[in-house]
Amino acid sequence: MTATRPDRPAHVARRTRGARTAVATLTLTSLAIAAFAVLPYLTASLPALARDDVGLAAAYAGAPGFVLGAFYAHVVAGGVALVCAPFQLWAGLRRRYPGAHRWTGRVYVTAVAVGGVAGLVLVPVNQAGLVGTLGFGALAVLWLWTTWRGYRAVRGGDVAAHQDWMTRSFALTYAGVTLRLWTTALVVAQSLALGDALDPDVAFERAYALAPFLSWVPNLVVAELLVRRRRPRHGPTAGLAVSVAQRTSPDS
Repeated sequence: MTATRPDRPAHVARRTRGARTAVATLTLTSLAIAAFAVLPYLTASLPALARDDVGLAAAYAGAPGFVLGAFYAHVVAGGVALVCAPFQLWAGLRRRYPGAHRWTGRVYVTAVAVGGVAGLVLVPVNQAGLVGTLGFGALAVLWLWTTWRGYRAVRGGDVAAHQDWMTRSFALTYAGVTLRLWTTALVVAQSLALGDALDPDVAFERAYALAPFLSWVPNLVVAELLVRRRRPRHGPTAGLAVSVAQRTSPDS
């Protein structure tokens, strides 16, 4: 039997352990995908990567200069955002090293700004057609918007709103991870169903066609559930009611 602090109920201790496990998982997967997605493009040219069929190198190897610039900006900035985001979730870091939290937050916001704008440039030339234009376009806009709202909230001193908006922002940043997880899972599912009759290129195209929405919509749903779970049980007017009651109390 695991001992718990006498001032902490067992269900609170379990929730704390669960939160730590979740943050650790998010951190490890984010760092792994950031390295997997970014490092190849920094160590070889796109034509060389295209010959080895690495990622989307073949799709962008012959693109115009401004598209190549947007591609590299999106890849690198997205990787930086993925590296920074999990550390923003660590409550211990926020409490013990608030300066580090603020600075990594600034780097994160800058990375999202660069990655989001670059993503919008890439939307018209994405590899998933109209579905990609709609899905990845919505992702880029929401990524920028939620991050901006989170930044404005903390600048205005509203820490609770800041946490809510940055939870949504990180859910969208994490699309860089879930995009690859879903694509891989869908390719494997097709392989199991069709066996040797499956063309690998066709399997990837089918899987990637679902990625523009599947990579971020479930993430955002989970984030919204977490945000609502954190809110006061009696709704947003509970704090106002308490404040009014205190001001009108005979002892005040």
